Amino acid sequence: MTRPYRACRRVLRAGAVAAACGVITVVAAAVPAAPAHAANPVVTAVYTADPAPLVVGDRMYVYAGRDEAPAGTNAFVMREWRVLSSTDAATWTDHGPRAGVATFPWAGADAWASEVEPRHGRYYWYTSVNGNGPGWMNIGVAVGDSPLGPFTDAKGGPLISDSTPNSSALNIDPTVFVDGDGQAYLYWGGYWAPRAVRLADTMVDTVGPVVTPQGLTHFWEAPFMFKRAGLYYMIYAANDTDGCVTNSNYACQRYATATNPLGPWTHRGVVLGQVSSTTNHAGVVEFNGQWYIVYHTADAPGGGNFRRSVAVDRMFFNADGTIQRVIPTTTGPPPNPGGGSGPGQPPAGTNLAPAATVSASYVSPWETLAAVHNGGVPASSRDRSHLAYGNWPRQGTQWVEYAWPTARSVDRVATYWFDDDQGIDLPASCEVRSWNGAAYVPVPGQSACGVAGDTYNVTTFSPVSTTRLRLVITSRPGFSTGVLEWMAFQP
Repeated sequence: MTRPYRACRRVLRAGAVAAACGVITVVAAAVPAAPAHAANPVVTAVYTADPAPLVVGDRMYVYAGRDEAPAGTNAFVMREWRVLSSTDAATWTDHGPRAGVATFPWAGADAWASEVEPRHGRYYWYTSVNGNGPGWMNIGVAVGDSPLGPFTDAKGGPLISDSTPNSSALNIDPTVFVDGDGQAYLYWGGYWAPRAVRLADTMVDTVGPVVTPQGLTHFWEAPFMFKRAGLYYMIYAANDTDGCVTNSNYACQRYATATNPLGPWTHRGVVLGQVSSTTNHAGVVEFNGQWYIVYHTADAPGGGNFRRSVAVDRMFFNADGTIQRVIPTTTGPPPNPGGGSGPGQPPAGTNLAPAATVSASYVSPWETLAAVHNGGVPASSRDRSHLAYGNWPRQGTQWVEYAWPTARSVDRVATYWFDDDQGIDLPASCEVRSWNGAAYVPVPGQSACGVAGDTYNVTTFSPVSTTRLRLVITSRPGFSTGVLEWMAFQP
């Protein structure tokens, strides 16, 4: 007896990824450059700007526009978006252009700031791009099946444009955040006009009215949203002379916090001061237990205000949740290998899973629960050589659990998902919960629970002492879920 075979999977067509002045240039598939060693800026072979970080498994990705302005040109020339990645936040690989103006048939110019957000096993790339129709900048969205694409237009037109009711004075700089309840939010805006709206589960439509966030003091542009220990954070560019910069032609990065993803926000201060470029655009991410800020400067050889380059530095929080001001460095952060020696390698640390008793809400007759903590190292999400756990034909929410005879301290887990290309697929979402003696509760301060295939998805959280740890898994519609390996680490 076998599962119904999935006769069709998503197939995305690679296409042209750059356009200039209405003339489309087809770009061949990029061959990754040799890794660049630790230093700021992290890449100097090309100029990169407006970075947005994303962690998938044991790799940090940075999505950035490319500055192509010739020396002496006092205007932005930007036609493509590139992807950089690192397994230690210090040594970086440039994967080349992965999307561009030509990704959107309705667009004509200006590949400005962008951000990628994973959802339902896919990766949605939100971009600032100039449409061919009336108005100036729009927000588009492309989609791909991996962090490196290929990416194609997901909507066939702008997600946000000047015709959107209550749109910003300048519709640029999208940041997208998916909360623990599955609700997604889009923030964007320029010219002192921040805007926010809920996104549909499809990630390519809005839900409800566009609102004007309150409390983002001195907002100018470039919002970036993240969450830590149950608190929402928004960093953004400001150009005021009220403790930000001495010359309003430059900008700093301020930040605010809120207990609700739509605010109201409480301004907290400056997190990154004036840099060498007039613009100041940043993003924040936790990677291998350390927080980082990525931003751009004019510090690369031949750099300038229209020839900017991405830099990375560590960021630290105070005990009360406020952020210590970041002091830019030329050396960049020290290597933080944390999650292993490279893509597909298991994270380093003491894995408590082998000593635990494992149970699950349901086990398929064709798989075995022993697979999740038998120490196998999968070659891919389809690798059955070390056994596999699955819950076909069950759908919806299922769980896998570890139990220890005495309490264990745990601060992160790593999950390698099973995808048999038949009835079991990558999940839509997941959450880590611990037993507090009376009930299962979400572990505090947990980072995004990744659902990427072919890699270990690392979820970090504040240390908990518990006798039971549970991985709650929600399937995509029409599919079941499975796990090849689930690791739990002591601090």
